[in-house]
Amino acid sequence: MNPYLSIDTLRNCLEGVIPAGVATCSRDLIPNVTYVSQVMYVDQEHIALSFQFFNKTRENILANPLATVLMVDPDTAARYRLKARYLRTETQGPLFERMKARLAGIASHEGLVGVFRLRGTDVYRILDIEAVPGAELPRQLPGRAILPALRQCSERLNHCVSLEDLFDNLLDALDRNLGLSHSMLLMLDEPGAKLYVVASRGYPSSGIGAEIPLGVGVIGIAAREQVSIRIMFTAAEYAYTRAVREQAIAEGLVDALEHVISLPGLNEPSSQMAIPLPGIRGLIGVLYTESQQQCRFSYDLEDALVTLCAQAGLAIQGLQLGDELGTAPALPDCLCAEDSPDDASPDSLRVEYHDRDHSVFIDGDYLIKGVAGAVLWRILSDYSERGRTDFSNRELRLDSRLGLPEISDNLEARLILLTRRLQERSPHLRIEKTGRGRFRLLLQRPLVLVPMNSCLINPPVASVDRA
Repeated sequence: MNPYLSIDTLRNCLEGVIPAGVATCSRDLIPNVTYVSQVMYVDQEHIALSFQFFNKTRENILANPLATVLMVDPDTAARYRLKARYLRTETQGPLFERMKARLAGIASHEGLVGVFRLRGTDVYRILDIEAVPGAELPRQLPGRAILPALRQCSERLNHCVSLEDLFDNLLDALDRNLGLSHSMLLMLDEPGAKLYVVASRGYPSSGIGAEIPLGVGVIGIAAREQVSIRIMFTAAEYAYTRAVREQAIAEGLVDALEHVISLPGLNEPSSQMAIPLPGIRGLIGVLYTESQQQCRFSYDLEDALVTLCAQAGLAIQGLQLGDELGTAPALPDCLCAEDSPDDASPDSLRVEYHDRDHSVFIDGDYLIKGVAGAVLWRILSDYSERGRTDFSNRELRLDSRLGLPEISDNLEARLILLTRRLQERSPHLRIEKTGRGRFRLLLQRPLVLVPMNSCLINPPVASVDRA
């Protein structure tokens, strides 16, 4: 193999902008040449070709596993000839899903939606790469330098003293240092097989608390397969807002959509990328970014975000553990809770709780559901019954009434989610952090609790005036 050429340095040829030519031979050495929609980088020694409708190519490669691939750099028109040996075909799993998503974008770009159907992902070992002589355009000047930007992002995460601080700094760093102005961070709800938004940037509404099931859209597939997915062109079937609604309709949950927080996002993103956040025990979340510009995200940017997300995942778990054990760094004074204002409204604040899905409504408006809803109802009940306003993460973790699993359930992330939803939806009710693993309930109106238990026709009403 040419020591000056490697598939790492030629990844720009694999973006699918210009189809690659693939030459194979039958067992009796009769050649066949066809175009392939997608050549995907696997690692330094392997590539993957899309298996769609190559009847003759398929027949040849099974009889004679050697192939030659002609690749073209879309920026310079430089051509490269790659020799490879067929190893296997994958019809499911991370590599298959990555190629399927990228192929959907290419099909949309070429006006061939419904024509391209990925039957499998053919994996090849690279044997040799050579440059093909010919006219070339000058190579363009490089854009934003990735490594210095990655270093700056990493340094920002190193100085985070709380989970909320880390969420915000991660997305701010993407915007400031990498120019990724539309992004969101989602945490995993493993028991519920879904992800929920805890932070977002660049959208008219934050979408805090919005959910997406595993396996739905580019975000859900990246989470389910625990692999980064990058799409370079508009792919309608991978637009998560549409995918969530279509699943709700298919499952007969249309009426429930009015109680679902809308996902933020661009209507028709031209580039999408979802990167898993790995933890010590497996997936803990997904970082998602999108753009209206085609081919916005490169292989190098994907590598940088994979590296950053690995650091962020460990940092999130470290901060969660610190809150749980009471060993987190001391918080700045500005994060401590303040006293409730004196101009409290005399009107009662009506809070309804539905035990079936732990959903909470404030003055008739939907707020939150799931674990965050159960936590809010628990602390409001303690306030109503005993006048408590100060709570700790640890006591919630140990409260059998909440039925929380072990620390991997991201209780601290759910408290941040609850805090932000209250800030957006209920100015008279909020919770604020007061220290390491501690928070305080603040009320500005008298409280009326209405438990809407599924087995009760006339639910009891608890009223308390301590505002």
